[in-house]
Amino acid sequence: MTWRAAALLAAGALTLPAWPAPFVAVAVMTGAVLLLCALDFGLAAPLRALTVERDGERSVRLGETATVTLHLHNAAGRTLRAQLRDAWVPSAGARPDVPPGRVVQVAPGDSVALPSRLTPTRRGDRPAVALTVRSLGPLGLAFRQRTGQPPTPPWTLRVLPRFDSRRHLPEKLSRLRVLDGTQVGQGRGAGTEFDTLHDYVPGDDVRSIDWRASARRAEVLVRTWRPERDRRLVCVLDTGRTSAVRLGDEPRLDTSIDAALLLTALAARAGDRVDVLAADAAPRASVIGAERPAQWPRLAFALAPLQPALVETDFHLIAGELLRRHRPRSLVVLLTALEPGALGAGLLPVLPRLTARHRVLVATSQDPVLAALTSAPPRHPGDAYGAAAAWRTLAERDRLAAILARHGVAVVDVPAPRLAPALADAYLHLKATGRL
Repeated sequence: MTWRAAALLAAGALTLPAWPAPFVAVAVMTGAVLLLCALDFGLAAPLRALTVERDGERSVRLGETATVTLHLHNAAGRTLRAQLRDAWVPSAGARPDVPPGRVVQVAPGDSVALPSRLTPTRRGDRPAVALTVRSLGPLGLAFRQRTGQPPTPPWTLRVLPRFDSRRHLPEKLSRLRVLDGTQVGQGRGAGTEFDTLHDYVPGDDVRSIDWRASARRAEVLVRTWRPERDRRLVCVLDTGRTSAVRLGDEPRLDTSIDAALLLTALAARAGDRVDVLAADAAPRASVIGAERPAQWPRLAFALAPLQPALVETDFHLIAGELLRRHRPRSLVVLLTALEPGALGAGLLPVLPRLTARHRVLVATSQDPVLAALTSAPPRHPGDAYGAAAAWRTLAERDRLAAILARHGVAVVDVPAPRLAPALADAYLHLKATGRL
């Protein structure tokens, strides 16, 4: 029963002084209200005659709004008067156009569309949880409500990464065009792949003179080069426990995904082959051939549900996957934390095998808490201990970076907001100097 039945009894209670027998009056009024409620319950539209479907968007970028519409069809012979509650997980940010308390009327054989606008606050899969339909009688005294009737139509909205580093892409592409020598007025770019021979003109680099060809032609000829193309790049995302550390407003994993998206988009424009692997104690995602334009949205779709796992990353597994899947020499970009415990015990033992076949680049984002502890003057005696611990952590990071450099591994270690553009700059530098 609804609150209207209680209100009806309360209104009847005001007439008790006019009754000669109050107890009889209470019994009569209660029986009348119960009879009206039973009649109202019988006239309510049955729930088994309702069918529910959904349609709308299946994916949305984090920070944007998607619309998912619920279609309610009344196949009963009575008018449906219903209150609906379409529940999603809280992080989906669902805002239905029809509030849960409002009564929706659907004529027999008719349908109604009930849209909901979702503005998610987290990336990943955001499912619809439960649909509750309360069928009210024409008097509003009683209702029909049963769990699982009608069944909740399944729907999952995949929230893609935000990709804030996209704003850096035009500037990086401009530098790439300079390397390719296609930008007007910039001349020929540096590279390692031979392109053509041309007559020497003042201003050409004398180190590019081809003396053998010049002797055969009896004129000075200069070699032109072009940047390396069609190279292989493997981007590895560490989803282990270190990826759960929050750097500012987001976990380290989200920063790594943003950097991987920018690097993949840049490498795709450069004509290089790109593969992406995400792993911790087991492989979590793998995208082959992400450099093709049709595959790049699939990359964002595959990386969206990744979440940090509270396990130690198995670098032996990652090295084995790289050596098994990628036999040609490639640039391996490892997005992880520069932590002595994780890398020292996991990566360093397998690093010689990896660097023997591939060029390795480790990209990591700095923790802003360490920078704050080492830069701010101590105000209390306890702050000195925190600063000393931060300095020790930074010294261990520097020592680990030096060890990686001795193995021929390039290291990009910058604050989290600068990781994506710094990694793109490192890739362009390797490409310009022919070290891919």
